[in-house]
Amino acid sequence: MSAKRVLFITQEISPYLPESPISLNCRQLPQAIQESGKEIRTFMPKFGNINERRNQLHEVIRLSGMNLIIDDTDHPLIIKVASIQAARMQVYFIDNDDFFNRKYTIADDADNEFADNDERSIFYVRGVLETIKKLRWIPDVIHCHGWMTALTPLYIKSAFADDPCFKNSKVVYSLYNDGFKQSFTDKFTSKLKLKGISDDQINDLDGNVDYVKLTKFAMKYADGVIQSEENINPAVLDYAKESGTKFLPYQGDVKSSVDPIKNFYDSLYS
Repeated sequence: MSAKRVLFITQEISPYLPESPISLNCRQLPQAIQESGKEIRTFMPKFGNINERRNQLHEVIRLSGMNLIIDDTDHPLIIKVASIQAARMQVYFIDNDDFFNRKYTIADDADNEFADNDERSIFYVRGVLETIKKLRWIPDVIHCHGWMTALTPLYIKSAFADDPCFKNSKVVYSLYNDGFKQSFTDKFTSKLKLKGISDDQINDLDGNVDYVKLTKFAMKYADGVIQSEENINPAVLDYAKESGTKFLPYQGDVKSSVDPIKNFYDSLYS
């Protein structure tokens, strides 16, 4: 098989967060892919409503300590890890007091989305990629789940393109019905810039960035797109079908979709 290592980058995993299409899929799919013989690593944000004691999270000191600069501000990167014993699967958590210490995920208890969700997304994706570099673990496929991971394809194809860990990696983006209401401001592009990213590469994100624009942008730089939920935004689905990027339509639950997904991974190298 071509793809032997799969990196899962997600914004939700059960049982650490409540059950949802993303959290359930990202609990079951990595386990199924691992049991099929592939090596995996799985990452999610360490949102403040995740109970560290109950879930037995602990900090990985050797991976923590780096600072990531976003909008001219230094943000310490903290890495934690826990195990899902039943799946024999480790989960790495990206943490930072500025972004993930609040007791909610994307919005507060009044359903007001956080104004810094754009920076939280940038920090999360960059934090995962920098941690993978420290681990010196080279993924064949990087499978992204949820809009918070949408910048991954861009970073892999630009700022991290020549890094030995990622230069041969293929990026897959999964589509869910996971939209957000509060658009990112026109400062988003300046915040996400890194060495190796040209203005031409991000001109699609000029102006306010809503869910559809961000998702189309992720698909533009992905090597493959998977429809992971039956009902998703029609504009997003139409773009996926018409973009020319390899596309796997909805296959059903994990049990019925794992073989098609494995084959889809391998097709990216054919």
